[in-house]
Order: sequence, then C-alpha cells, then structure tokens
Amino acid sequence: MKLSEIKDILGQVDGVNFQLENGAMVPEHFHVTEIGVITKNFIDCGGTVRHEKVANFQLWDADDFEHRLKPKKLLDIIGLSEKVLGMEDSEIEVEYQAETIGKYDLAFDGTNFILMAKKTACLAMDKCGIPEPSKKAGLVNLAGPANSCTPGGGCC
Repeated sequence: MKLSEIKDILGQVDGVNFQLENGAMVPEHFHVTEIGVITKNFIDCGGTVRHEKVANFQLWDADDFEHRLKPKKLLDIIGLSEKVLGMEDSEIEVEYQAETIGKYDLAFDGTNFILMAKKTACLAMDKCGIPEPSKKAGLVNLAGPANSCTPGGGCC
C-alpha cells in the first residue's frame, strides 16, 4: 500500500485498526510512535546496485489502555511527516513488536489494515546459480478410481 492509498482510506473510515495475517488484532490502544523514510542502498548477490525507499510506520503497544488513535490524527501525523521529511508517495512498511521487531507490508480489507508478512527473496536468480523451481507434472493415480483397493488386492 502506498502513502496516498492510506490517506484516501483514512479519509473514509471511523477507526484505525490493525490486524495480523493470522487474525490477531493489534491492541486498540496502540501508538504510531514513528513515521519516517527509510532509504536502503545495497548490492544484490548478482552485483546489481539497488535503491529502495519506503515510508515507515512504527506501531507500539503501550500501557495507556484508554488511548485510541483516530483517523484524523493519523492523517495529521502523515501530513506533518510529508512536509518536514519531504516524503514521497512510497510503499508503506510497518514495524511492529512480536518476539522481535517485525517488518510488514500493509493492506486493507475494507475494515482493518492488515499487516502482511514480508519475505526475503533472491533478486538476481539468473546470476547467483540457484536453478528455477521445476514445474511439477500432473500426478497419475495408478491404482484406479478412489477406494478401489480391497484387502488382498495388491494395491496397498
């Protein structure tokens, strides 16, 4: 989800709720403790120089159980971040504390913002020697129709 998308959504919803992919909700008294820009300059395993920039939101589960972040307040924080940091319309990456700080992509299901698990991947598959995954051929049932095995029939 891009920054422009969350701003559009926040202009239409009554509440700000975050949910993990497994269905667990981020406690409703969470705080957005940071909004920033993270720039990553790196070289992949194939030697290609790459540049990534994301809008970063950090969620924090605090002990002030009466706190509720309203959509307008989050829009105001985003607006200030855009003005002060010169934020672009980048993809959003969310940091949230589990056993360690996890990084998530962001989606919206019509009610909740969903924290989508990020995965690592090779960016230079053609250069690093990892073969492309082979496509599996369709399996053939050599035993015939389902439930055709009978005791002593030799198919089991």
